[in-house]
Amino acid sequence: MFSLAAQEQLLPGDTLQQKWEFAQAAGYAGIELRARGDLRFAARLPELKRALADGVVMPTVCVEMLHFFGAFDAEQRRDAVVQLKSQLSVIAEIGGVGAQTPASYGMFSRRLPPFTPPRDAAGDRAVLLDGLAELGEHARREGVTLFLEPLNRYEDHMVNRLEQATELIRATGLDSVRIGIDSYHMNIEEADPAAAILDNAPWIGHAQVSDSNRCQPGAGHLDWPAWLGALHAAGYSGWLAAECRLTGDPAAAVAAVPGFLRRAGA
Repeated sequence: MFSLAAQEQLLPGDTLQQKWEFAQAAGYAGIELRARGDLRFAARLPELKRALADGVVMPTVCVEMLHFFGAFDAEQRRDAVVQLKSQLSVIAEIGGVGAQTPASYGMFSRRLPPFTPPRDAAGDRAVLLDGLAELGEHARREGVTLFLEPLNRYEDHMVNRLEQATELIRATGLDSVRIGIDSYHMNIEEADPAAAILDNAPWIGHAQVSDSNRCQPGAGHLDWPAWLGALHAAGYSGWLAAECRLTGDPAAAVAAVPGFLRRAGA
């Protein structure tokens, strides 16, 4: 059995306490938080501490920023690192395990015009390794983990597959950097998602779930028994966090996810 979490924006309720009441009743064991830029996540610390005191379990945070540590612009990269360091510190302060981020999002795609990015592959690698090293060291000091999320080819041109994330993580030499896998992106990028999980098992630290159409698990055609079975075989015992759109009645859709995943093998 994995521990299931739902991202906070999926859960009905005006407060984390109200969202937690719904989440528990639906069969979730935690809430994955969302963190915007401009240090807004740090500004939520009093709210998060009140929720923690009321028993809300908040293991992870997923970033929701306008630019990321792999940006082309140096000032944007620096700001993204500052924001992520703050988010790692906040999640550590409330007893969480880590923060998930892509290298970039919507910045460039080799599959869309003009097809050739303004920075070559060697430049991409240097930027990513610099960012991962600095963020990974900060995560290590805080006692949490940075989860690098591979995105599909239309949303990022640098880190699309698990093997690419593994290569970067191994190059950092830091145990505080791991892969945050996402079933939706894997469905697009991995020829065999289950095999990719097994091949990269030692470096997987977090998992987000949505179906082949980016909607809630069960709303698409992803082979969940194979995907979840690979995680079991890999010895993964961390969180599964629902990060998805919802079809049908939103409350009913998010409430149905834990039951569906458990029937599928979670």
